[in-house]
Amino acid sequence: MSNAKIERKFTGWHMLAFVLLFFGTIISVNIYMATMAITSWTGLVVKNSYVASQEFNEKLAASNAQAALHLQVNLTYREGELIFSLRDANSIPVPMTDVIIALTRPIGVALDRTLTLSPKGDDYSVVEDLPAGVWNVVIHALVPGNPDFNYRARLIVAPPAIPGT
Repeated sequence: MSNAKIERKFTGWHMLAFVLLFFGTIISVNIYMATMAITSWTGLVVKNSYVASQEFNEKLAASNAQAALHLQVNLTYREGELIFSLRDANSIPVPMTDVIIALTRPIGVALDRTLTLSPKGDDYSVVEDLPAGVWNVVIHALVPGNPDFNYRARLIVAPPAIPGT
């Protein structure tokens, strides 16, 4: 038996395989990341940015008029129920009609939903099972004698408590 070592040479075929594997890996990862970026969020904020820009001054004036009313907003989510209340500067409940709430995730559109809140005493509520996480909230309501009420906020829904902890 001979202890002779077999000498292996680095050939052009080895270099070709190395280059193909190297760039193939980079291209595959880029394609995967681009696919995930395209399918995970539409990027759409408004349907028509030109029209939205034309309405900006009107929306700003309505927002300033609403801020001048010094309304107190309370939005809570507990035990599967979303509760919204609106009070004036003197803590008197503000009567509203057509209270609509749009709930969206900051990223993705799969769980987005629009709900109608019903009166419950001085508040407005809806029973809805919301998965834990961060939600964007847009509330729109008609307030007799005042401009439409619009409110935007973030709602954080905590995961359910683990029993025994």
